[in-house]
Parts: sequence; structure tokens; C-alpha cells
Amino acid sequence: MKAIQITEFGGPDVMHLVDLEDPKAADGFELIEVSAIGINYADTHQTENSYLSAQKLPLVPGIEVVGTTSKGVRVLAPVEGGGYAQKAVTHSSVMIPIPDGVSDGQALCMLVQGSTAWHILKTVGHVQPGETVVVHAAAGGVGTIAIQLAKLWGAKVIAVASSEGKRALATSLGADVVVEATHENLGDAIKAANGGKRVNLILEMVGGKTFDDSLEILAPFGRLVTYGMASRVAPSMIQPATLMGGSKTITGFWLSHCFGKKELMNDVIEQLFALVVEGKLKPVIGATYPLSQASQAHKAMLSRETTGKITLDPAQ
Repeated sequence: MKAIQITEFGGPDVMHLVDLEDPKAADGFELIEVSAIGINYADTHQTENSYLSAQKLPLVPGIEVVGTTSKGVRVLAPVEGGGYAQKAVTHSSVMIPIPDGVSDGQALCMLVQGSTAWHILKTVGHVQPGETVVVHAAAGGVGTIAIQLAKLWGAKVIAVASSEGKRALATSLGADVVVEATHENLGDAIKAANGGKRVNLILEMVGGKTFDDSLEILAPFGRLVTYGMASRVAPSMIQPATLMGGSKTITGFWLSHCFGKKELMNDVIEQLFALVVEGKLKPVIGATYPLSQASQAHKAMLSRETTGKITLDPAQ
């Protein structure tokens, strides 16, 4: 089979298309004929070995695929590495059948981005109707879904994005107000977008000054959910007194803690699929690259050129 493999850690250029033997499925596992592959920001950390969990060489990156089982069932499946390939192995219990009316690309939007958006809003963000939610990286895979879910659940959404095109996309998805991410005084700009008031919930995955400015504008009992650090820059150290003085909450979220738990993954994704079928949730497929161009896809993601979900076609 064709696969992307790395034999040294580094940036996108360490990925190479190679021929590998088909993986073997042990008892309790399933070999899937892959038809579509999802790219996640975490994959860029995998290749650098800068992820929250240590990686080992040689490595086939990738943690999610859509494909067909030996019984002909089309499924969405998380994999423990090995996703950038024409065949992949997954545990039988974590496969999620894809209903008619949901395309391969739409399904891939749900495993990482959809479930993350759901959990950072509901499970750890505790969003309530009437609250104001700030969505950073609003045109990204998580952001495009988080905007729509927050609106479905009755929130006001302030979308933060870096370009006019990305802000237009956020508006088309239902954002009430958009803010330029590169604004020098980002916190002030977000408050101005909220009529001068502080905000209730912030979904933050940029890090650095974006995190610092966001924490500053939380309302009393406001929550900031951090689920990434795309800038690769750490925020300032936080003093507990700062949180006490504002009755503020900072929560971290890593989707890895949901894997293998039916109620946190399978059940959530099935609800997301239902929203797609009903037309209430519109996944955004930003681009599809040939498997052979995985490095170009990573470069586009790292340079903030992408919107929505990025996928790979294993047939090319």
C-alpha cells in the first residue's frame, strides 16, 4: 500500500510517500480500506515530536480515516497512528457507521473537529442560551463548527479571524460579529464588538498574546477553554489571584481523553451526523490534497492559508 512515512522528526518536508506492507488486524481490530483521510493540526505536532504524547520512529502520521470494512460498511474511524495510508487498522468498538446523506469529507469533519467543538462548548464550556461566545480561529475546522453549534444552542457569537475572506466565512455560518485577529488591541476590539461588555465563554487555541488578551476580557464567572497553541508561543504565567479577583475559570481540553468512551465520542458524533443530515450543521471542507502532497497540505495549514477541514485522497 501507499503511505506517508517519516524517519526523522521535523517540519512538513520530512514526510515521504513510500510503499509499505499492509497492516495486520489483530483480534478485536478491523482492517479498513481507506477512502478519505483527515488532517489535523495535531498531525503537525506528530511530525515534529512536539505533541502532548511522545512519538516513535518510523512513523506514519494521522489519527482519523473514513473507509470500508471487510463487510462493506462505510465507517468513520480513529486510528492510533497510521492514518496517512491506503489501509489502516482500527479497534472494532470505536468505528462509527456513516449514515446516508453524510459524505466522506463531512464525516471527517466530525471525528476531531466536530467532537472538539461540541465538548469545548458544552462539556467543559457549559455554554448557556444568551451568553456571548468568542471563537478564535473561527474559519478553522473547529471554529466553523463551533460557530454553528453555539448559535444552535442560543449563544451570541463573536468570531475572530485573520483575513477578510475568513471573516466573511464566519459571518456566512451565523457569527453575529467578526473581529480581525491581528488587531493590535485584540481584547479591546472584542469588547467593542460586544457593546463594551466582557464575554462569557472564549474558545482559544492560539496561545501567546491572544490567550493573555482573552483572559483579560472574561466577565465574572466567565470561562476560557484552551485546546491548542497554534502560535507555538506560550501565554504569560497566571497568578491565582487574577482568577479569584475576576471569578474566572480556565479549562484545558484534549480530545484524547474522550477516545474509547462511547458516550463522549460515538454518541456525540452520531448526534452531529444527525444535525448534518437535517441540514442544521454545514461542515466546511476547505481543500482536498492527494496523499502524495501531504507535506504541501501541512505547509498550507501551518501558514494559516486553510479554512475548514483539510483532507487527503489516498487514491492519488
